[in-house]
Amino acid sequence: MEMQTYRDGRARATDASEAIRAALASLGIPESVWGSIRPLVTHRGSPYVHLGMIRADMVEKIAAAIQTPDAD
Repeated sequence: MEMQTYRDGRARATDASEAIRAALASLGIPESVWGSIRPLVTHRGSPYVHLGMIRADMVEKIAAAIQTPDAD
């Protein structure tokens, strides 16, 4: 893999990680729950976000927020 491919993938994974962290924080979910979120890049340069294990009660809160239509 070219270094630029890795850098591009890392940048996308990092941006996505930061976006989900911000969204979870805005739901009032404590950092102790989402602190393990990490950006990852595969050996081919594909960006991923590892969410790790999250307590069931927090996942229920996240799911409720995702399912609720925006009031805009």
